[in-house]
Amino acid sequence: MAKAKITPKENFLRLRHGGFPEYVPFYSIMGDPYKGESAVAGAFVPMFENTMYMNGGKDAWGVPYAAPDNLANASMPDTSVVTLEDISDWTKVLQFPKPTGIDLEKAYQETLTRVDRTQSCLKVGPDLSPFQELVALMGFEGGLMALSEDPEEVSAMLNAMVDFIEPYYTKLYEVFQPDCWAITDDSCAKMMPFFSPETYKEVFLPIYTRLAKPALENGIPVIFHNCGKEELFLDFMVQFGVEMTEPSQEVNDILMLKEKYKGKLSFMGCWGWGDHIPKNFPDFDEEEFRQDIRDSIDKYSPGGGYAFAGWPIGQKGEEDAARRAYLIMRDEVYYYGKKVYGYPIDD
Repeated sequence: MAKAKITPKENFLRLRHGGFPEYVPFYSIMGDPYKGESAVAGAFVPMFENTMYMNGGKDAWGVPYAAPDNLANASMPDTSVVTLEDISDWTKVLQFPKPTGIDLEKAYQETLTRVDRTQSCLKVGPDLSPFQELVALMGFEGGLMALSEDPEEVSAMLNAMVDFIEPYYTKLYEVFQPDCWAITDDSCAKMMPFFSPETYKEVFLPIYTRLAKPALENGIPVIFHNCGKEELFLDFMVQFGVEMTEPSQEVNDILMLKEKYKGKLSFMGCWGWGDHIPKNFPDFDEEEFRQDIRDSIDKYSPGGGYAFAGWPIGQKGEEDAARRAYLIMRDEVYYYGKKVYGYPIDD
């Protein structure tokens, strides 16, 4: 007799500590469902003003953003503006966020209208990416120089930022009682981290530990988003409660890392669009693209501790092709991701 079908939520939570799911989950930062299923659903709660700046404007800390056409509708800090020239001036320059005064109880009830918590994990987290905010304020050169020359002052600024937002994300946890706690901070480039493990331990580990506090105190998993080559930082990440890391880009030796962190970490992603853009995109062969998805699942699914994650994007004028690729990807992961572990498919 075939085993009863488990919920996407239960299946996803089997990834805790590098565990083995019944079928390969699909993880999406946005939590968009496919065929009515969503393993994880994010609740994006605007606790502070200027947190939605996809089309420009300023972020919550006063950093101006730009949205050029070649970013596929995304945005980034305006590199023509340096908000903080000297780290020692942060107490004079830094703008602390303005709370929106959002009714969290009402926001939670509105979340329940689109998220079935019996079927999907609910994910929330603190709205602060410490390293990215540092370089947004100072520019990459300025931020890296500050870390090298005056790490104590950088720590003072980051702790002041956490001091300010901690009551808000603590209350967010209390009201939403999430299943997963999500922290985001891109601290690595494609080939190596932006700073040393020593700097991570001295400056960022204490900050991330504070940001992870609700999860650590309540025994829920931390999902950490960090693009780039993060291998040197994984030992520290495990210390502050990370059980799932994404997007686990293939510049990392994922197979080696799965073995090294077996029983500790799961790796979600392992398929970056930049490395898997189909030939002749935006015109591409569907079967070749599907085979690429299957090859990735075959490579990383053995032993569990793995979820597929990917997001095809297109430049201006390629949006329809990117959407087509996305739907093909979701379809292949939905069906082949079940077949690979021999899970019964109902539909």
